[in-house]
Amino acid sequence: MSVIMGTGEYRYRVEEHWPRIPADIEIGDVSAVTVDKNDRVYLFNRGPNPMIVVDTAGNFIETWGQDVFKSAHGVYVGEDGYVYCTDWGDHTVRRCTPGGKVLMTLGTPDQPAPYMSGKPFNRPTHTVLSRDLKYLYVTDGYGNAKVYKYTYDGELVSSWGESGTGEGEFNLPHAICCDKQGRLYVADRENHRVQVFDGDGKFLWQINNIHRPGGLFLSEDDDPICYIGELGPFYAFNRHAPNIGPRVSIMTKEGKLLGRLIGDPPAGNDPGQFLSTHSLSLDSHGDIYVGQVGNNSWPMLFPGEPLPKDLCHIRKLVRVR
Repeated sequence: MSVIMGTGEYRYRVEEHWPRIPADIEIGDVSAVTVDKNDRVYLFNRGPNPMIVVDTAGNFIETWGQDVFKSAHGVYVGEDGYVYCTDWGDHTVRRCTPGGKVLMTLGTPDQPAPYMSGKPFNRPTHTVLSRDLKYLYVTDGYGNAKVYKYTYDGELVSSWGESGTGEGEFNLPHAICCDKQGRLYVADRENHRVQVFDGDGKFLWQINNIHRPGGLFLSEDDDPICYIGELGPFYAFNRHAPNIGPRVSIMTKEGKLLGRLIGDPPAGNDPGQFLSTHSLSLDSHGDIYVGQVGNNSWPMLFPGEPLPKDLCHIRKLVRVR
């Protein structure tokens, strides 16, 4: 029997046993997932095959990135068709062809900027290309509290943000998206909000009533829908509390709740549950792909229990119409 998540207009069927990767291709925690215009799904993961590419049916296409990436964190396919891979392990962003050829690198591999120095990069998290192909924006991340703005060719233009809780301040900027109007949406994870800016970093508004947003995706509409992956509780006392997460929230760009996908009980490895919602993306059919860092999440959620052999690193949710 199929497992359905969500209610009303936003109902999704869990696609079990997805993807179908050959047994000799090992997959690790899927820190990031993105889908290109041909509905090729890129699974940027922390296993020995850093980039695994499949189609929407889950059929294996190729793998690349071995001996290039140190520890996956963010991935995004830009309007230019290139794949932007943010590696928090070696403090870089790489522009790659869909087949994995590195075309440009931002940052110096294995040379992090000093902690909270405001200089790029110290464990960056995600990258987005503006819709007009003029600018790259990078969130930086675990060892900084900044958004950096670059030209398309990699010249640093400006930056904004500092550690804090006020407007334009960050407590782990974890993901970034750009809408058709050039506005930037930043998942300010440990401040439990998404902040929205113009292309120069001017604060516009924020989305609240979310819990530790990790993944972020905007629909292609002129008035975009926000899909927000919430990682859920961190502390031992509330890790299994109901109605907090891990979950996926679907909201208007101003933060009005449209739908919410959450398991019961909230955290787990079974169909209809999430271990973590570290990243997410949608394909042209409106189906959702959720990348999970299960190896990290399992010991925290279920201390003392062994990792399941079938640990779910990526979950596909098919829109029910």
